[in-house]
Amino acid sequence: MGSRLLRGLLTVVLGTLLIIGASIWTYAETDETRPADVAIVLGAGTAQGQVSPVYAARLDHAVWLYQEDYVDMLILTGGMGEGNTISDAAAARDYVLAQGVAESAVLLEETSTITEENLVNAKAIMDEQGFKTALIVSDPLHMKRAMTMAEDYGLDAWSSPTTTSRYQSLKTKLPFLCREVFFYVGYRLSMLFR
Repeated sequence: MGSRLLRGLLTVVLGTLLIIGASIWTYAETDETRPADVAIVLGAGTAQGQVSPVYAARLDHAVWLYQEDYVDMLILTGGMGEGNTISDAAAARDYVLAQGVAESAVLLEETSTITEENLVNAKAIMDEQGFKTALIVSDPLHMKRAMTMAEDYGLDAWSSPTTTSRYQSLKTKLPFLCREVFFYVGYRLSMLFR
């Protein structure tokens, strides 16, 4: 009886994880790009003042949103990584300024280390500056978790995933998906105890 119960429990858990994985995969196709006050670019690491290829793809999309007049302001997120002399957000600022974004159009969130902090701190900047709406910019497979958090923290926001994600092949997408399932479930469970 005990092993049957265990098998049943494992089946339920695996089934739930598969459903969550499918919902993350499906949500990755959601693009709600529209005019908004700001674009919040979720951080993805830097090294010695250079943005990672993943972060660069997100920033390229944000620059496009700015150039196409979807947004007038960019909020770049990311604190100080280990071994770095400037924050990820500061490195991102240098990157977008080199692409023609006006310095006055860039706001920095420089204390976060995880997605949840990116969004909470970016919302504080929005509130302080009087901005009401945001486009959330990240990789497609990151969007479900990011948008769930944005909603939980009261952001009036829409999904605007980068179209040039570094995660293009199935070989790169599957590990990202597994990671997102893990963090999505962890976030949902953590919310039960807050």
